[in-house]
Amino acid sequence: MRKTLVFDKIKIEQDQLHLTRVKFYEKIQKHFGGITVVSFFTSFVYPVMLEDGDAEMLEAVLQKSDLKKGLILFISCPGGDGLAAERIINLCRTYSGNGKFYTIVPAKAKSAATMICLGSNKIIMGKTSELGAVDPQLIFEENGKRVSYSVYRLLENYNELFKGAVKTKGNIEPFLQQLSTYDPRDIAENRAALETSSDIAIKALKSGMLSNLSIAKIKKNLSLFLVPKTVKTHGRPIYAKEAQNCGLNIEIINHSDTIWEDIYELYSRLDNYVSRNMVAKCVESLDYHYVATWRN
Repeated sequence: MRKTLVFDKIKIEQDQLHLTRVKFYEKIQKHFGGITVVSFFTSFVYPVMLEDGDAEMLEAVLQKSDLKKGLILFISCPGGDGLAAERIINLCRTYSGNGKFYTIVPAKAKSAATMICLGSNKIIMGKTSELGAVDPQLIFEENGKRVSYSVYRLLENYNELFKGAVKTKGNIEPFLQQLSTYDPRDIAENRAALETSSDIAIKALKSGMLSNLSIAKIKKNLSLFLVPKTVKTHGRPIYAKEAQNCGLNIEIINHSDTIWEDIYELYSRLDNYVSRNMVAKCVESLDYHYVATWRN
């Protein structure tokens, strides 16, 4: 039987594991001047991704939170739907109305999760924290395993074949045979997906941390995140210094600092939590705790 995600609201007094994390929220919030910290964690173990329903779970916490001093989203996620990322950016900006919307990346916030970070006013990272390229991927099942293909590279291959067919002065049949394996409707959809991904990232920066730059300049600065040729492969890490060199507002915390020890301890506990006991996703704060469980 296929397994599904089920969203559960859990009262904090019923979840002892949440109580063990409370002191770390208190320490991190105190360090950042009382700004409310809300965690958004998606498992790297279960085959779940960032999706539209995650925004609803996050909003349930934001509605109940005191965000007068701002919001810090403590995020760990392998990626997923870019449109869901755009919705989460809008949510976080709306609820943190004074403009203080920061993200903390304790370990990995990749692909669409990187988009969320790009929508914040500042990204807080350690020296080993990872962001990633934001180009969309196609996910397939092959021999019982999930595999992904780059939309950018798929379109690049298609364009090369098409150009080869147009330019050839010899036998065009080999090109036509290969082009026939592509559905024009899929090509159109993939082009739209690639353009949408880029558009979300650029507009998030233009209306946020890079508002002083032109769209053309942002696009040029962001090539490390937008063009897979730069990082060679989608999953390759983009570290804090590299992101800083793109002009992004990055605060790098030294791993020897006490606050990083608290950040990493909270990360370790949450990562363990969403990797066991059938819990696949968790959104929580000092006072509230929501999960999506993985059930038959």
